Amino acid sequence: MTSKPLDRRALGRTLTQLTNASALELARRPLREAAACSARRIGITGAPGAGKSTLLGHLALARAARGRLGVLAVDPSSPKTGGAILGDRVRMDELAGAAELYIRSLGSRKTSDGLADNLPEMLDAMDDFGFAEVMLETVGVGQTDYAARVQVDTLVLVLLPESGDTVQAMKAGIMEMADIFVVNKADLPGARKMATDIQRIAAITRHAQGAWVPPVLLASASQPASVDALSQAIDRHQSWLAAGDLRQSLKDQRARYRLRRLLEIRAAEVVAEQDAAFFAAPLEQQFRRALELAGGTRACASP
Repeated sequence: MTSKPLDRRALGRTLTQLTNASALELARRPLREAAACSARRIGITGAPGAGKSTLLGHLALARAARGRLGVLAVDPSSPKTGGAILGDRVRMDELAGAAELYIRSLGSRKTSDGLADNLPEMLDAMDDFGFAEVMLETVGVGQTDYAARVQVDTLVLVLLPESGDTVQAMKAGIMEMADIFVVNKADLPGARKMATDIQRIAAITRHAQGAWVPPVLLASASQPASVDALSQAIDRHQSWLAAGDLRQSLKDQRARYRLRRLLEIRAAEVVAEQDAAFFAAPLEQQFRRALELAGGTRACASP
């Protein structure tokens, strides 16, 4: 899978082109041939300040020897300026220098679901460049920001000690989507109590026979054994997925997300292009005209 050296320049250009592509440009791309082998996808998500980047960095070091490893780290973009600090790559400097390791920071841009614009296409590109595994770090998320669930095979939810209110808020959303729970910074007071609280929540969740039951782990950057334990839990979940042939279901869900996201982006583009005269028309007329424009014709000033 990684017989050819990684062409970092070509991959960087490809990801930049995909990042800046419009919805219509992506929709008009030639049908992509399936990659010879799809990378394992691991998602790291959680509330802001949970230590996702640091934990991901140590996890990447623990798994880098398995083959070509990519890290896509999403940072929040400013809703006013559109800019992003892209600090995740800075926090992962210790990973630099590995020949088969590639790190890319992404601005979330117009998305509000913890991911980045055109992320499905970028993940596909990682397959095309022969990655064995891709790790995706979301921006800090809340209760309903679980779009990452569809984009990855294994979703790790990172929480902090003494964040009981956060857990309660997430209980009916992202808590139901995670495959592995990690209480990070486990050397802080309250970590074990936090893990116990999560286990109580998980205990009242009904699981079908043979279903995966998410483990609750304690982790700390200062405890390499805890990072190894997380890596082993990811392996167990990957094996469970393979045994049940569940990746096809994930592929179907990803196709639905991709189309829905392209439609959302295209709709936003059309609305942004119109002037006040467009919105003076009856709403039904606006709707019909917007559908026509979204189909690819050039936007007009009025309906």
